Amino acid sequence: MKPAAFEYERACTLAGAVARLAAHGPDAKLIAGGQSLVPMMAMRLLRPTLLVDIRELQELKEIRIDADSARVGACVRQCEALEHAALAQAVPLLARALRWVGHVQTRNRGTLGGSVAHADPCAELPLVVRVLDARLEVCAASGTSMIDARDFFTGPLSTALEPEACLAAIHFPRWREAALGCAFEELSIRHGDFALVAVAAQLALDAGGRCTRAVLGVGGAGSTPRALERAAAGLVGTRLEDAVIDAAAGQASREVDPGDDQHASAEYRRHLVRVLSTRVLRAARAEARPQPTAGGAS
Repeated sequence: MKPAAFEYERACTLAGAVARLAAHGPDAKLIAGGQSLVPMMAMRLLRPTLLVDIRELQELKEIRIDADSARVGACVRQCEALEHAALAQAVPLLARALRWVGHVQTRNRGTLGGSVAHADPCAELPLVVRVLDARLEVCAASGTSMIDARDFFTGPLSTALEPEACLAAIHFPRWREAALGCAFEELSIRHGDFALVAVAAQLALDAGGRCTRAVLGVGGAGSTPRALERAAAGLVGTRLEDAVIDAAAGQASREVDPGDDQHASAEYRRHLVRVLSTRVLRAARAEARPQPTAGGAS
């Protein structure tokens, strides 16, 4: 199919882009990578009358890292973020998730902000944003504001973004603990498809190997990506024994409320949450634990 007729403008500044949104309201849409918007327009699920192209706005393509956070511009391409060594060191869970996003071709065009704003509950990047409790920097004609990730995703393909607002950047918090581990895993019908279930975890340990901080989240098992706070809380203060991880994975499967569809039943998705939670928690534990030095044992 072909999209309905529309006007096209290339924005020169972010202020100019949001001014056009304010003038046209919900009939205007922003486009950067177009990996979600264009297919929906081709199927006529969306019929904007104006597309405002923001992909070349340098103010939306910057990556800035400081002691406490990493600010990633909304138009940073997924391939650029994946190859950015300093960003991978500052936010390792983001790098792990990016490897699962689509294919090389889609990552070459797709942007971080586009995926997050699209808010598919099965997508990898919204899950990372939610589980790390990132903050979303939003620009509108009225000014700039911040939205916490827990308040940003409101439903399938639905966010707290107003029609006249633009997602400008994502602020990921940095974990500064020395012993840190993370993991991301998903199951999909075909490589590159959206996940039936995706699970992300990040853990921090003290010098004695005891868990001091933990997050666990899941996508594809509800209407929005979810941070599984009760399951993660059960890990803190423990040495992450296998029994503790198994109990947390069981709790994770009870916290989600997936639905049935043509791809998988709710029961199967809960099973995947438990299995994948076990895998990512064990992988994160292994990464966080200090490795014995060669010749250290006699």
